[in-house]
Amino acid sequence: MTRDNRTPVTVIGLGSMGRALAAAFIAAGHSTTVWNRTPAKAAALVAKGAVQAGSVGTAVEASPLVITCLTTFEDTRTALEPAAAALSGRALVTLNSGSPADARAMADWATGRGARFLAGAVKNVPAAVGAPDTLLYYGGDKTVFDEYETALKALGGDTVHLGDETDLAALYEMAVGAMLLPALVGFFQGAAAVQARGLEAGSMVRFAGKWLDMIKSLLPVYAEEIDSGDYTDDASSVNLFLAGVAHDRDLTEETNVDTAWLAPLHELLKRAAAVGHGDHSVSALTEVLRNSAQKA
Repeated sequence: MTRDNRTPVTVIGLGSMGRALAAAFIAAGHSTTVWNRTPAKAAALVAKGAVQAGSVGTAVEASPLVITCLTTFEDTRTALEPAAAALSGRALVTLNSGSPADARAMADWATGRGARFLAGAVKNVPAAVGAPDTLLYYGGDKTVFDEYETALKALGGDTVHLGDETDLAALYEMAVGAMLLPALVGFFQGAAAVQARGLEAGSMVRFAGKWLDMIKSLLPVYAEEIDSGDYTDDASSVNLFLAGVAHDRDLTEETNVDTAWLAPLHELLKRAAAVGHGDHSVSALTEVLRNSAQKA
């Protein structure tokens, strides 16, 4: 594919991720138009060859493929409202955070103005945009994905269409993203405990990485248990995790590190044991979470 027949693309929203997206399109040879409420954020991209639009309307009109990267779907609608008429017939791809309900509302807004719509998510940091193994996934109009898949792969080689439902990327974004904060806080707790002994947090990085690799290896096993509903493998039982609650209390006393954030997790373990899952795999917590959601 030559530079002349690559898809012109517009990127709206030039925070750290938006700038990375635009830079990836430029590097891949796409004619790239950019716009941001703060024009100065476009300077480095213009130096690389991007065209800076003077208004959001001009930016939308410049390309058949419009990528937005703002914080929320509401922010996206607000930014695009002055250019709503120009969206008709164009492919609009949103890459921002939000709930499945927010994504559905955004899809209704976009298609109501004649746009063809995909909602997506970047599952990595800005520095990884454009790498062969960087994951992005999308939900929505498959014809848009098929038409612009080559262009979208400039953002990451692991590019996936989840299905025609416009809220699927938001659903998976929240489902997968739910793991992030607990994992990070666990690392921060460990770092505080290590420092309480006069050691550096960096000393535990290699070991934490190995631990995360082990957790990763267990995910297919737990997913199979959850999908089958068979939790009889007790190698990592609910009761085993319950036995570790006392260790958390001991750590608090010895290091003066606040472990109170674990209390809801301990309570979840107790609830699972109380309904008969004590000797079952810890993946049975899914049943307690599901039942709690149904009752709420």
